[in-house]
Amino acid sequence: MAHLNVKPDPALLKLEAMTKARHRYFRFTGRTARISFIYMAAIPAVFGWVAYKTDGLWDLRAKRKGDTCYEK
Repeated sequence: MAHLNVKPDPALLKLEAMTKARHRYFRFTGRTARISFIYMAAIPAVFGWVAYKTDGLWDLRAKRKGDTCYEK
């Protein structure tokens, strides 16, 4: 197996260093607080509400052609 003498891309090295040190420069601002709230509270709440409202409404087991899937 031949060893290639390829120089690493400086931009990729800079990106890697920035990614490793990202936690040092993070600040809670209004924007990051909103994004965090949306991902940690709003989206799970919406999915939970939809799951609660549609629980037991759909029965896809042992259905034949012409049978309805909606159980209400």
